[in-house]
Amino acid sequence: MRVLILGGTGDAAELAAKVATIQGLEAITSLAGRTREPSIPLGDFRVGGFGGVAGLASYLREMQIDLLIDATHPFASQISFNAADAATEVGVPRLMLIRPPWEKESGDRWIEVDSVATAAVSVANQAQRVFLTVGRQELAAFAHLEKIWFLMRMIDPPTDDALVPAGRILCDRGPFTLNNERQILIHHNIDTIVSKNSGGDATKPKIIAARELGVKIVMINRPAIPPGEQVTDLDGVLEWLKVER
Repeated sequence: MRVLILGGTGDAAELAAKVATIQGLEAITSLAGRTREPSIPLGDFRVGGFGGVAGLASYLREMQIDLLIDATHPFASQISFNAADAATEVGVPRLMLIRPPWEKESGDRWIEVDSVATAAVSVANQAQRVFLTVGRQELAAFAHLEKIWFLMRMIDPPTDDALVPAGRILCDRGPFTLNNERQILIHHNIDTIVSKNSGGDATKPKIIAARELGVKIVMINRPAIPPGEQVTDLDGVLEWLKVER
């Protein structure tokens, strides 16, 4: 059986490696191509978009895909909706692997918002030095905040014509350690973090470090996802594969 994994997370790469060890299953991992040097998963893979619902449905038919696993980033909602529609059109069973969001704990100073634009409004009048961890494609929303200094962490640097806030760009890829995140907050005198609620362990240390140091977090809530069967970890995916086979 042929499985298409819609990637974009470390979970997807780990899943591809596990599927490669299962006799009778062949996995193809699809990467969006938003990072210039993506982590290459084990086995077959492709890079780039499909061209909407019609393009994905055509790919499912052409490649004779039997099962579809959506393991995209929690904030890549458009591809998840496209996957739901395409899978329904072609009649391919679909599963969403959705890691749980971070939950607010005692000592956390969260301001929860529903969009990047609202996050920019939130920091406008109550922050001076911000650790911006929302990715290079969201920088423009903060570029007008000239009175705030930003430390902007992303995998790839922004393009030359991108609107970028005043501050410093830090190119790095997780997972990050607690000591690393603690030192960043202290060294740069950060008073506020802006983060998407991506969940998972790779970038959670910044949440713990902020709690320890009393740093505020403007936390961007996840967008809506399409209905459908979902699991929260790789074991759940492997159980689903056993049933569908």
